[in-house]
Amino acid sequence: MNIQIKLKELGFELPAVAAPAANYVPYVISGKHIFISGQIPFLNGEKMHLGRVGEDLSVEQGVAAAQACALNILAQVNDAVDGDWSKIARCVKLGGFVNCVSGFTDQPLVINGASNLIADVMGDAGKHARFAVGANVLPLGVAVEIDAVFALV
Repeated sequence: MNIQIKLKELGFELPAVAAPAANYVPYVISGKHIFISGQIPFLNGEKMHLGRVGEDLSVEQGVAAAQACALNILAQVNDAVDGDWSKIARCVKLGGFVNCVSGFTDQPLVINGASNLIADVMGDAGKHARFAVGANVLPLGVAVEIDAVFALV
């Protein structure tokens, strides 16, 4: 699987690997799994997608934020396997947090931005379990944060 080619076909490119923003590592390989720390929607160090969905941002802008998180997740996985995606069996799970106003209930639609992108890139191996919840604030004021678990072959 060449994700860089598939991303390009979809109109995206793999960003630079984001450095941790605090005292943690971007991923941990344990046994047959890669645990990706929560990724925020900054691409190549550029701050974007700041604010609360339903207040500062529309659902569509939230979806774009989730796509940016997915791109950062894919960059971390790519780094973890040194670009050799034959080592990846599948995406197992995504956990999505949406910075949103009270009463907002479209978190699943927002996190679909990430789920759809990963499934489009990886095919059936990209289909995963997931949660999507609302939060009243997220780190650095971002609209979305998503973590992930991938299975190794």
